[in-house]
Amino acid sequence: LGILSDTHNELERTKLAVEVLRAAGVEALIHCGDLASPPILAACAVLPCHFVFGNHDSDSVPHLRQAALELGATCLNWGGIVEHGGKRIGVTHGHMTTDLRKVLAGKPDYVLSGHSHLAIDHVVAGVRRINPGALFRADRYSVAVLDLATDELEFLDMGPGSVEET
Repeated sequence: LGILSDTHNELERTKLAVEVLRAAGVEALIHCGDLASPPILAACAVLPCHFVFGNHDSDSVPHLRQAALELGATCLNWGGIVEHGGKRIGVTHGHMTTDLRKVLAGKPDYVLSGHSHLAIDHVVAGVRRINPGALFRADRYSVAVLDLATDELEFLDMGPGSVEET
């Protein structure tokens, strides 16, 4: 499972990240929000793709929903749970605790989120929480690969970033 977040309309960087994830053998993608435009979703929808809205997607919600319909991507709105590989995977951007609470109420095996632009892997109250990092405004850009069969997580370094991006 490929995980990415906080692409913030960085189309070429997103396309590269998706190719790196495909080369790593992922079968599906989850985008944890802050896509910012339908072309980002199109870049991700080359594989089965689930996504949530982030705080920078507010103005793009109708456009992203329409793009999801056209591209066959699954919109989980502001948060939701998807089943993949026999696991329940909660997804939320992470900027609203109400969305996180709703996801946690679904008793997921994992919670995937973004927002902080920091690659994180830790367990809270028995639930593994993963943030893949970001492809915008980060010291280093990163995405992640989660093997649901083995529970192994690998962060893939996408190169030096910039916290000064506008």
